[in-house]
Amino acid sequence: MGVAIAFWILAIVSVAAALAVVLLRDIFRAALALILCFLTIAGLYVTLSADFLAAVQVLIYVGAIAILIILAIMLTREVQRGGLSNKLQLPVVVVVVLLLGALIYTMVSTPWAVSTAMPLVPTTPILAGKLFGEGGFILVVEMAAVLLLVAILGAIVLVREK
Repeated sequence: MGVAIAFWILAIVSVAAALAVVLLRDIFRAALALILCFLTIAGLYVTLSADFLAAVQVLIYVGAIAILIILAIMLTREVQRGGLSNKLQLPVVVVVVLLLGALIYTMVSTPWAVSTAMPLVPTTPILAGKLFGEGGFILVVEMAAVLLLVAILGAIVLVREK
């Protein structure tokens, strides 16, 4: 019962944070709301007994992507507010409503297979072994770390005083 309550609280906070990312005019606060959204999604993974996915969510999204976004915002000069209003707002609203309708229709009409049985063994060591063990994907993880480092260095070089 407690896990279900935690799940719904995290789900509500996650949706509220996602809405804040879209609706806030201050770009720095929107980035902070994005970090909150990433953290609550990691909490949702924990409530669903997906500990490895929660750890990856925190490491990759909160630890790398969100920090990269915050660094880019802080290195950009004179960014106080988001983009100004323009004439494309109505077409964007129409596209968003159509996409939302298609997603809701797909979600409601799909027969989702749900298992009520808990896993017999923890899934974290199995997933970690497949990803990082023999024949795993450690090279891809290392390449992603190098790519993020290059992106941060590129941002610093671009905004550096000459």
